[in-house]
Amino acid sequence: MDNINKLIIFLPALNEEEKIKDVILTLPNKIVGIDEIFILVIDDGSTDQTASLASEAGAHVISHGYNRGLGIVFQGAIRYALENQADILVTIDADGQFDPGFIPELIKPIQLGNAQLVTGNRFVSGRPKNMARIKYWGNKQISRLVRIVSGQELQDVSCGFRAYSSEALYHLNLFGTFSYTHETILDLVYKGFSVMEIPISVKYYPERKSRIVSSISGYAFNTSKIIFRTMLDYKPLRFFGTLGALNLLIGFVFVGYMLGNYLLSGAFTPYKSFGFIGLGFGVFGLIILFIGLVADMLNRIRINQDRILYTLRKGNIKVEQ
Repeated sequence: MDNINKLIIFLPALNEEEKIKDVILTLPNKIVGIDEIFILVIDDGSTDQTASLASEAGAHVISHGYNRGLGIVFQGAIRYALENQADILVTIDADGQFDPGFIPELIKPIQLGNAQLVTGNRFVSGRPKNMARIKYWGNKQISRLVRIVSGQELQDVSCGFRAYSSEALYHLNLFGTFSYTHETILDLVYKGFSVMEIPISVKYYPERKSRIVSSISGYAFNTSKIIFRTMLDYKPLRFFGTLGALNLLIGFVFVGYMLGNYLLSGAFTPYKSFGFIGLGFGVFGLIILFIGLVADMLNRIRINQDRILYTLRKGNIKVEQ
């Protein structure tokens, strides 16, 4: 088992005065193999008593003057964890949906050195009680997309109940403001880190509206944008190469049909236009392939920048993302 000294439990919060104090008081204060446990709450522009109640319950509270987005909040938690030399960072919602009793199980693979990111899986037994069918379906589709992009067999990529090793935190380089759950998985997988899921239970309250999923279409658009942007950052040649090759193939089909007709009839008509269409697709495909090559070169620069960021963080030099 790795030498683990400090655990920080992080709760992002926005207008959670009803539940946050009870949630903090149920967090574990002793875990086998952990010397120190600290609780961090980042209040993302709440207009109620969230911050004061969290402070009363014993948490260290950082308050934003306005709502900046869950992605920005998580980036702040990373900075706080690294500045305070945390060995593990656990993220858990402030609304009481997740059972803090799972935290020891969540961090165990990191303690054993078997994973750098451990995320809860809410869907082992299917759709959780009181979870909207459309939300469950949307989560499954996003998970399917992340599986395709990352090559990892993950069932629940949107769960906010997670544990990160310090080494994972040092390497994370995030840009999304809307959310962080999918981007962190892709960022770490592309950097060669191990990601693991463990089964957890979750409680859904029918009367509660999600802070993130105000609409399924909006959520799908924002998360898909993050996923594809991450893929462009880390696998540009794969993305543009596939798109360029597809256009070239379509171009060859059109030109081939026109040439086939010429061999059979001795004339390009009435398929002369197919040649121009095929040429257009071919030129467009070559342009996309060229963009892919340029993006791949830029990706090497990004990799070097990630290495520099890692070195600066390891040297305890504050870096604003």
